[in-house]
Amino acid sequence: MKHLAQGLAVVLVLAGPLMVAAQTPPAAAAPAIEKGSKVQLEFTLRDDAGKVLESNKGATPLSYVQGERQLIPGLERELAGMHTGEEKKIVVKPEDGYGPIEPAAQTEVPKEVLPADALKVGTRLMARSSTGESRPVVIKEIKDKTVVLDLNHPFAGKTLHFDVKVLGIETPKSSETKPAK
Repeated sequence: MKHLAQGLAVVLVLAGPLMVAAQTPPAAAAPAIEKGSKVQLEFTLRDDAGKVLESNKGATPLSYVQGERQLIPGLERELAGMHTGEEKKIVVKPEDGYGPIEPAAQTEVPKEVLPADALKVGTRLMARSSTGESRPVVIKEIKDKTVVLDLNHPFAGKTLHFDVKVLGIETPKSSETKPAK
């Protein structure tokens, strides 16, 4: 009987930390991404074939504010409610991403306005509109004196596959300034 009591004491000691660990609050108690949250993400973006299109893994995190349309709608919607440290695979269809390819979204510009070393079909460039907005464009065709630019976003018409990890969240409540004393 003495051995049974000692064995039971050992089991209780070993089980003690497990009971304490089970009583800790769940991860859901940590702040979640909500409208106005300042979020830092690590991501890898792939196409349907699995080819990496973009990634910031091991580099500077992507920072954005939830609800301010700084990300494509399908991605932002799927990030809502996630917590720091959480990882997720997200698939975004073209209609929730960069939209369908618009065949009429083209313009023709004089060759001399482009860098000479960029004059190759498929070259991606950043163009500025008359209002100062920048947007990616791709050289679609080179003619004698002009170049045809495709104004569709390079990811238009593509289903996008994101692997994301939330690195940090600053909720709107935690970023409010406290009054001075």
